[in-house]
Amino acid sequence: MRDMSSRSHVSSTQPDWSRERKSGFFSWDPPRSLIASVRAYQKHANAGGLLGGCLRRFAVLRHRFWSVVTGADVPLNCSFEGGLLLPHPNGIVLHPEVRIGPNCMIFQQVTLGMAKAQVPTIGGHVDIGAGARVLGAIHIGDHCVIGANAVVLVDMPPWSVATGVPATIRPREDRPRGYEQDKGGNDRSAP
Repeated sequence: MRDMSSRSHVSSTQPDWSRERKSGFFSWDPPRSLIASVRAYQKHANAGGLLGGCLRRFAVLRHRFWSVVTGADVPLNCSFEGGLLLPHPNGIVLHPEVRIGPNCMIFQQVTLGMAKAQVPTIGGHVDIGAGARVLGAIHIGDHCVIGANAVVLVDMPPWSVATGVPATIRPREDRPRGYEQDKGGNDRSAP
C-alpha cells in the first residue's frame, strides 16, 4: 500500500470549479462548453420574464450545438456537481436521473443508465474509464476507479476499483493508511 501524503488529494466533497473553467470565453474546448451549456440552462430554467425565456432558449441552442460537436448525450436536466471532467466526451450517455458527485472524470463511450427502472448514484472523485457501463440502482462510493469496458451492476464501497465484465470489485492499493473495508464493503477505518 502506497502512502498518499506525497500525492495531491482530490476532494470527494468540495467541487474544484477550476476543472470546468475554460481558458477563455471563445476558446475551443467542446467538453467544457457542453458542461457550461448544461449549467447555463439549469441556471435559467426557472427564470421568468422575457429575458429569462431568451436566456433559457439560448442555452438550449448552445447545448444542442455542443452535443452534436462532442457526440455526447448529456441531458439538460442531468444532476452533476462541480468539477466534472469529460476529457473525450464522444459517445457518453447519461440518464437524466443519474446523480454525479463532485470532481468526477468520465471518459469516452461511457453509459450511466437504467436497469430495472432504477439509475446509479456516483460519489465524489470517481474516475470512469472508456467504454464502462454503470447500470441500475447502485451506489458508487467516493474515490472509486472503474476500469475501461467494465460493466458495474453492484454497489462499490469507497476507495475501490472495478474491472471486468461483470465487474469484480477490489480495494484500491493507494487508499489512505488505516482505511480498511470488511467483506461487505463497510468502512472499518482506524480512528
